[in-house]
Amino acid sequence: MGNSQIFVFSPHIENTMKNLCSHVVVLGVFGLIFGCAYNPYRSTNRDYKRKVKSLSKVIRQYPLQSIRSDSMTMSPYFAGTTNLNLRKPNFVIIHHTAQNNCPQTLRTFTLPRTQVSAHYVICKDGTVYQMLNDYLRAWHAGVSRWGNITDINSSSIGIELDNNGFEPFTEPQIRNLCIVLDTLKKRYNIPAANFIGHADIAPTRKNDPNVSFPWKPLAERGFGYWYDDTTGVVVPPDFNHLQALRIIGYDVKDTAAAIRAFRRHFIQDTIPGLQEADKKILYSLSRKYE
Repeated sequence: MGNSQIFVFSPHIENTMKNLCSHVVVLGVFGLIFGCAYNPYRSTNRDYKRKVKSLSKVIRQYPLQSIRSDSMTMSPYFAGTTNLNLRKPNFVIIHHTAQNNCPQTLRTFTLPRTQVSAHYVICKDGTVYQMLNDYLRAWHAGVSRWGNITDINSSSIGIELDNNGFEPFTEPQIRNLCIVLDTLKKRYNIPAANFIGHADIAPTRKNDPNVSFPWKPLAERGFGYWYDDTTGVVVPPDFNHLQALRIIGYDVKDTAAAIRAFRRHFIQDTIPGLQEADKKILYSLSRKYE
């Protein structure tokens, strides 16, 4: 046998080893179960539920406040109507996160001090995180304007795509984005014109989603507008490009910023100004928005 050794276990030691192994197996199974069930957002989910509960108490109050005036007679009774429902979103605003990865973005949106949030976050691998009930108001648009609407947060759903702002969007991201958009469009009857970008509503502050975002394919599926072939388009001599930008929805207080946002979305570059070919596109688009 050479240097080999034979170990002989006593019955007591053998039973001890069997019990130890069985405990290890049980602990391993429990570890797998609890490992799979662990939710890293359990704490912030509790905060979410507390805030929603608090808001529901506000909704249940009636009347919320008394209106008092010496020149007006107020009824002593609250007359609750039976014809009501929740206010629904009418816009979808698409963003890029300008951060390095999904966990970083999710952390940003679950820290109270950041004061920013979104309804959905879509990671590069296509994973979709819903962070807020569609009927609740996220803090994603900031100071912004589209047409005459100045409180975009109150009428929109915010969708953030995991992207640092300088890279292309991934195929799984766009595929699942389209699924989300299709669901939202059908559920809330959102018009095609109301799928827009963050830079469109905040041209002086924002540049998202970046120039590689595929607006044209999305428009072909009913999420936003795109222009038709402009080969035969004749721009009228009195064409007012600022008025056309207003018709689409842009805030033209800062003309250069509005043109830059228009180019980023529809021409997908950041070259200053408008050339004749660009005016054809702008003219063609403004007629769709009229």
